[in-house]
This record gives sequence, structure tokens and C-alpha cells, in this order.
Amino acid sequence: MIDIHCHILPSIDDGAADDTESLKMAREAVRQGIDTIIATPHHMKYRYDTDRHTVKEAVRLLNKRLNKEGIPLTVLPGQEIRTDGDLLTGLQSGSLVPLHDTKYVLAEFPADHVPAYAERLFYELQLKGYVPVIAHPERNREIRENPSVLYSLVKKGAAAQVTAGCIAGAFGRKAKSFSLQLIEANLIHFLASDAHNLGSRNFYYQEALGVLKKEAGAELIYMLTENAALLVENKAVYKEPPLPVARRKRWGLF
Repeated sequence: MIDIHCHILPSIDDGAADDTESLKMAREAVRQGIDTIIATPHHMKYRYDTDRHTVKEAVRLLNKRLNKEGIPLTVLPGQEIRTDGDLLTGLQSGSLVPLHDTKYVLAEFPADHVPAYAERLFYELQLKGYVPVIAHPERNREIRENPSVLYSLVKKGAAAQVTAGCIAGAFGRKAKSFSLQLIEANLIHFLASDAHNLGSRNFYYQEALGVLKKEAGAELIYMLTENAALLVENKAVYKEPPLPVARRKRWGLF
């Protein structure tokens, strides 16, 4: 399996603190059934200013260590990029890193709102051939309060990634329930760990797959895992027509 969102690179953001923690995370990823990770360190101006060279070199060194330790995991380059007015410029200049240098861009909103310019920015990204992938929308306060914001962005071409820990219940019952609602409404296209460490921000991948199999069936799991593979190959991913988030309680968890 492929994890498209993970903070496994050491000493680069708020993820793995050092090489030792990176290797521990790698071993846990393999135990969870993951064989490929796209490393996505935060890129936020004035806080985590991770440029392309920094990311690529950190990925190279980590793969070298994984090979030396005999850990069967491949790490690919990417970034979790905070949305701002310079995002498109950074991609076009080559200073920012799409996921595995594909057309897919992991875009992060502030935790409490969706910027007013997001729809226009995503439109401009798509005009240039990029596909914005919204990181963990289930944890954004404005989207929780008004899911139609996410519906509108997905309907206009964006994709979205849910956090395995939210599905597994690690972020609480409400986060789990809302995540499943977004999946039911065809507003989620990728499952990823967003792992930062082996404590509170672990992978939770197998736990999430267990919940999804029980609540939504094997077909959904196939779509989510296949979409990660298609992303790495820079191919179009599976998308069902998005629906407004239903108020009715269809699944047992709601």
C-alpha cells in the first residue's frame, strides 16, 4: 500500500524528530502493510520553509538508511503546502514539490477556516494542469460546520484525503463520524496516515481499513488504495459524483 501523506523525514518539520524516530516510523509503516510513503513535510512560510532541495536530499538520505537497515520501504518526495497566493508561482518555478513530482498537489488549509480565495486558486491550479488534493478536510473547523464548502471544491475538480487516525477513532467519535459522512458523500478520494510519530500521531492504517471494511465494504477500500497507486503513476484517479453531506443517519456510527 501507498501512504501519500506522512511526516517521516527527520528534523525537517513537526514530524520525526531524528533519524532514529524516522526508522521506527518506517518499521511501523511496513508492519501496517505500507511499502511506499510520500514524505510530505509542511511548507509554511516563516515556520517551515522547506524548499525542493531540502526535501529531495532528506528523501535520498532516508532511503539510503532504509536500504542499509533492510527495511522494505520506499520514500518519495512531496510537500504538504499551506495554501496562499504564492502556491502556483512556487509550483511553476520548481521551488515547491507536488506529490512525487506528479500533477497532484497536497494543499493544506488553516485549521479553523478555508481561505476565501481557495476556489479561485484551485481553479488556476487546474488550468495549469495540477490537481489540488485537500489534506484532512475532516479536521477543518469551517468544513465541519459547513460541509458544502468541501462539496463545492470537489465538484469543481479538487480531490480530498482523509486521515486514517480519524477513521480509526484516534481523534474522537465526532471526527470519526464526520469522516465517514464525507466518504458516504463521495467527497474523499484518498486514505493517508498523516503520521508524525508513533505516539498520538501514529499510522492507524490497519485500524482504519478495518472500520471502512465494516462500514462501507471492500469496494471502497479498493478505490482508496488504487487511487494512491494511480496518483504515484500520475494517472487520473477514481471519482464518484460528489453529493451534499446527508443529514440522515445511514451508517450505524451516526
